[in-house]
Amino acid sequence: MTKAYGRFLAAIFCVFLVGLLAWHIVQPDRERSETENRRLAQTPEFSWETLVSGKFTKAVEEYFADQFPLRDQWTGLKARTEQTLGQREFHGVYLCGETLISKVAPPEDDQAAKNLSYVSRFAAAADVPVYLGLIPSAAEIWKEKLPAGAESWNQEAFLQEAAEIDGITGTIDFHTPLAAHKEELIFYRTDHHWTSLGAFYGANAVLAELNSLPLLAREDYTPETVSEAFHGTLYSTSGVHWLEPDTMEFWVKPDGLTVTSWRSGKAEASELYVRSYLEKKDKYSAFLGGNQPLCVIENENGQGKLLVIRDSYSDALAPFLAERFREVHLLDLRHYRLSAAEYVRENGIDAVAVVYSVPNFITDKNLVLLTR
Repeated sequence: MTKAYGRFLAAIFCVFLVGLLAWHIVQPDRERSETENRRLAQTPEFSWETLVSGKFTKAVEEYFADQFPLRDQWTGLKARTEQTLGQREFHGVYLCGETLISKVAPPEDDQAAKNLSYVSRFAAAADVPVYLGLIPSAAEIWKEKLPAGAESWNQEAFLQEAAEIDGITGTIDFHTPLAAHKEELIFYRTDHHWTSLGAFYGANAVLAELNSLPLLAREDYTPETVSEAFHGTLYSTSGVHWLEPDTMEFWVKPDGLTVTSWRSGKAEASELYVRSYLEKKDKYSAFLGGNQPLCVIENENGQGKLLVIRDSYSDALAPFLAERFREVHLLDLRHYRLSAAEYVRENGIDAVAVVYSVPNFITDKNLVLLTR
């Protein structure tokens, strides 16, 4: 390579960098990335204190990374290039053909054991039956799809450990029905949640363990396709932006069901399906309107009151449970800060089901609130 040619390449590169900087300055800052489904860093405020501490320079790095021109396109190109080079894990997400499966890392600081103890203490002190139901993720049910040698924490062994804790009335076995139907689309391909089909099998697992109400029949449902453009959380975080979107279905008819939400701290009428979310990136929140401290679904033709201590998997599960129970109460410890035991007493709850996906259960630090 001649010196003149080297200078030419260096000049082209400098022009490219200057052009990107000018583009960055001219374009308005984006508040959030719909592709990544998160808020983006904004222009940091300068102070000598933050400069000395290093917080300012870190904030500047995050700002430029988040507001980089064509960030979403560059992220996708990076992932595609890495795939071409043989990489199969992208930010903790495995690319398994046309399916994304989240890696499950071992729990830290004995959090899993602590959470089991919190459930045990809550169940022992409760005046009603308490059941524990842990939902294995796709990394366990679809482990045959994982790349050869892919690491993922052993969920099945943990499920066996959880079934032996003291105090609980019983264990809801989600693993058996999900494994029996693993050839079906029980999880989304681009999201970590189960599909409506998976939630249907999960609801029957709950009913089977409580052993008081008839199981649901699949032939009684005519699924309604409500979106064919769902790109979920794994699509957002992995950078693998070339997969076809998922299809979303609603199975349960809202007729005869009354939904009340405490999203803002007071009771307000809500819906079984909040269809406005179907026009947004976070389409899964169309189930009950997404995360909230407390939600109650009433069915005057149902029987008994069930309290579900829940994570987001229960948003798709609850409509099926509402077909059988007179009241289904959904309490989210990430947002509900009062005593769950007191809630049971004040609302005449007949049974409690602590229902979490395994990855959420082993990392959640809010389950300690069960001991209040």
